Amino acid sequence: MRSRLFECRILHDRFIPRRHRFLYRVFMLSLDLDELDLVSKRSRLLRINRGGLFSFRESDFLQTTKPVHNPSDKTPVNEQAIPRADKSAPLKKRVIDFLRSRGVHEAVTRVELTMMPRVAGHLFNPVSFYFCYDAEDHPVAAIAEVTNTFGEMKPFLLDRTCWEGGAFRLRVPKHFYVSPFSDVDVEFDFKLRPVGDKLALQIDDHANGKRTLMSVLTGNARPLRD
Repeated sequence: MRSRLFECRILHDRFIPRRHRFLYRVFMLSLDLDELDLVSKRSRLLRINRGGLFSFRESDFLQTTKPVHNPSDKTPVNEQAIPRADKSAPLKKRVIDFLRSRGVHEAVTRVELTMMPRVAGHLFNPVSFYFCYDAEDHPVAAIAEVTNTFGEMKPFLLDRTCWEGGAFRLRVPKHFYVSPFSDVDVEFDFKLRPVGDKLALQIDDHANGKRTLMSVLTGNARPLRD
């Protein structure tokens, strides 16, 4: 299977207003969305689209069709209507539909999602990462789906125009409330390398020309077994 488990470390390093740094261990799953039935058959502990000790539900992801916030729109984020996606549709179809609605018309044949599953029914996914590939397994696009403390989700699209040095790179205004420790009017700086045997994903915050926060997720692949 292409689907894997990753043993990870997450680094948060804040520079402003006061230096604070911490590092902790976590595990992530990277699921090929064409392998969900296969994963379900091979695993007794990880359940697909149903409850279990560990579970993955397609309806938990890409719930909104809202594009990245337009900086010219001054309406507070928490007052904006958030259009909902059709969660009954397979997640891979919703991803492809989202890409097409944002002008990505290359044929996407494979979608890999890196995220945390539900654990004992509870879901905690500050950021989920989608990597989309063409028939020759070349990266077409990536989506960073950010979830805030109110349960709101926002997908940030990185298409082929963002490809640079073997990674998707994008610096974009956030205009989205994420946590009480992060201002709304800052920029996200994404550096997302497609998932292989190693995981290397980075999202930094920038404000007034300075990097205020560095967040790095790294990990090593392990077979997805019970």
